[in-house]
Amino acid sequence: MRITRVLSTALLMAGLAAGPAVADSSPSASPSDDSSAPTQAGTSFRTATELDQDRQATASGSTGDYLYWSFAADAGQRPTVKATVKLPDTHAGETWQLDVYDGLRRRQACQYGAATRTAAQDSASLDLACTLRTVRAWSETWANDPLPGTYYVRLTVVDLPSSDLGLPVSTEVRVDSKDIGGSAAVDGSLAQPLTPGIAVKSASDEDSSSSTSAALSSIEPDGGWSSGWWSDRWVWTGVGGVLAALAGIGGYALTRGSGRPRRVPPPGM
Repeated sequence: MRITRVLSTALLMAGLAAGPAVADSSPSASPSDDSSAPTQAGTSFRTATELDQDRQATASGSTGDYLYWSFAADAGQRPTVKATVKLPDTHAGETWQLDVYDGLRRRQACQYGAATRTAAQDSASLDLACTLRTVRAWSETWANDPLPGTYYVRLTVVDLPSSDLGLPVSTEVRVDSKDIGGSAAVDGSLAQPLTPGIAVKSASDEDSSSSTSAALSSIEPDGGWSSGWWSDRWVWTGVGGVLAALAGIGGYALTRGSGRPRRVPPPGM
């Protein structure tokens, strides 16, 4: 009976402690307002169009153009980039590719998803997807792990007949992230996010002559960058410690017995 009460108390405490962790680690579904989403794309890393997560960007271009967008990803997130290319009514078979680069222009491998696909002749559209590895708060200098900061999306055609070069196309790009939580936490964090993203901005002086200047990208996740030390792993560590203590108490209560056996005479006899 005593062991049953101990186990019931342990399960109750584990449920109360785990409840907030599960709620905090699940991604929140907020309504998307695509009215503020960009309607054009950049043509290089320096002119990449900034895109917030959970927003769908659109852009028009021509086959053969390089289309660039940039977004911010924080530690613990697993970003998924999806792109849809709406092709002209008449075209030959062509292959499109979706690439994702970090702030150091290192191409990031897709954990899963079809990042390169070939559209059949006269097909109406083509869907591409790339799910990155989980963004880490810290990594070794020799590793190619995704780190918190700015990421660049490049969409282009890599194989098509010369007769189709320059045909008009329209594209849709969307970035969503899944919060992995404490299972992806590491013992360390970057001093600053990996955001050397350079955005070209135009400015006008008093003579009404325009000039361009380079500035650091201002894009960042909603709520700012994480501090890097807190994760729900601390909660599960505390729950494990409580359960270990209760297991020790239960084992002691189970093995200590009811006292001195009746057949053993008291000391001194």
